[in-house]
Amino acid sequence: MNNLTDLLHIKYPIIQGGMGNISNAPLTGAISEAGALGTIGVGTMSVEEVEELIVDTKKRTKKPFALNIPISITPHLQELMELVVTHEVPVVSLSAGNPAPLMPYFHEQGVKVICVVASKKQAKKAEDAGADILVAEGYEAAGINSNLETTTLALIPQLVDAVNIPVVAAGGIGDGRGLAAMLALGASGVQMGTRFIATKEAPFHENYKTTLVEANDDSTVIVGRSVGRVRRVMKTPYAAQLIQKEKEGVPLEQFSEMTSEDYHRIGALEGKLDQGFINGGQVSGLVSHVPTVKELVENMMVDVNKIFSKLSKSYGSK
Repeated sequence: MNNLTDLLHIKYPIIQGGMGNISNAPLTGAISEAGALGTIGVGTMSVEEVEELIVDTKKRTKKPFALNIPISITPHLQELMELVVTHEVPVVSLSAGNPAPLMPYFHEQGVKVICVVASKKQAKKAEDAGADILVAEGYEAAGINSNLETTTLALIPQLVDAVNIPVVAAGGIGDGRGLAAMLALGASGVQMGTRFIATKEAPFHENYKTTLVEANDDSTVIVGRSVGRVRRVMKTPYAAQLIQKEKEGVPLEQFSEMTSEDYHRIGALEGKLDQGFINGGQVSGLVSHVPTVKELVENMMVDVNKIFSKLSKSYGSK
């Protein structure tokens, strides 16, 4: 379809966002099997846990998938880099840190490198360092966000104009309309996280999926501004606790503990929404049902083709 799909050897220009410690093989495998690029996010997991996920995913699909490594967050950077090569993972996604020193190692091993960025400055530096693909993440996205708080709509065309490598849009995309819009802005594809949570293969607690299906346009909230750690989460009793702590002047160390991956797992996997948080992007308000991954991806592509066909008939040359 385009240079992104050619580079990644995938059918559709859709990438799964890294999901940190709630990453799992069933969802990653299903996304790759559907023709998109599944992703395992390593979060703060041990090397052994990540290796088990890689092995399990390879049993579920022979198609490409990626490993997302948050550089400044994982305590096992070197070991995880070696895992990518040992298990012949074809794509690595680098975020939360400077990717430049790591790229030569991956390129020497024939691994494609995706860099997650949130500004023109970051994008140009990543391109100069040798990135193959950029994921440009806007303020609408779930989870940890850039303090710049630039929206996807504003970010994508500026980055497309600034670099010469494929740009993938992330944040606020959950259906064919979003994909079509980002392609129209010059992106080569999209990355989605929140929308993949509410799929049949995703092994998350029903409370998480129900929260997304019942969400409105104002069902997410930003926490962490007061301590410089911007994160978008769903409005839940635990999120209310985080907001109250910020009003009380919570120190960074305590806030970081309260928003650690341990509390993410409590919300997402155990469904205890008063004891742990669940990430969610502003696209949550568009989630109305729980399809299979295959249904979601293929319906998105059908809708994209319908949209461009309609636009061509309405505004094409006559």
